[in-house]
Amino acid sequence: MKSSQKYFLFALLLIIIDQLIKLWMHFVVLPNHFGNIDLIPNVFKLHYVLNKGMAFGMELGGEYGKLALTLFRLVAMVGIGWYLNHLAKIGSHEGLLWSVAAIWAGAIGNVIDSTFYGVLLDGNMPLEASTPWFHGQVIDMFYFYFLDGFWPEWVPVLGGTYNSTPIFNFADACIFCGVVVILIFQKSFLDNKVYDDMRETVSEITEADAPEETEEVKEEKAATDGDNIQSESREDIQNEENLNNKE
Repeated sequence: MKSSQKYFLFALLLIIIDQLIKLWMHFVVLPNHFGNIDLIPNVFKLHYVLNKGMAFGMELGGEYGKLALTLFRLVAMVGIGWYLNHLAKIGSHEGLLWSVAAIWAGAIGNVIDSTFYGVLLDGNMPLEASTPWFHGQVIDMFYFYFLDGFWPEWVPVLGGTYNSTPIFNFADACIFCGVVVILIFQKSFLDNKVYDDMRETVSEITEADAPEETEEVKEEKAATDGDNIQSESREDIQNEENLNNKE
């Protein structure tokens, strides 16, 4: 059994980093740099964008789409937090625990935006929203130039169409990296001593729950074993006599 404390602290650190970047983009980069800072010219920049929906700029339509998405994120946040604590208790692989902690941190980071930013940040709430609560827009900022452009003609379905770079944030990156690491190393994460220990524990419990033999059953077994031994002895003696007669 492992303590889940360090994994929750790791998630807390990621959440703080995520929120600091978003608030810095809103209060500093947006008013002072027109929402753009070129970090690596023609490769990577910070670009302030408000996202109504899911990761990488996707969104749910309809009047209640945003509310449904925020509520789903809240439920997912609680579920992933419980699962992380459960994995730590059963002693799961370290890599799996760190990855789930990163996913949990990313989920919380975007939940904070959706739940509170519509209330706390000026201009964040969509004009069509009925209430600022649970209708906050997620702040995205990471933009890679080289992902923009037309798909080659030979690419099925997408060939010849224009690809617009998805803009994402630190929370999205935490979720993405956590999922990718789990997918790549799932065999080593699941092929763990924990599961062998669980099987041994189940076996011990099964044996402990088995009914004890009564004295009568033990006496019958002992008598049966004795008869078997005597029968084997008689067979051995008979075989020796047959061999002697042949000689």
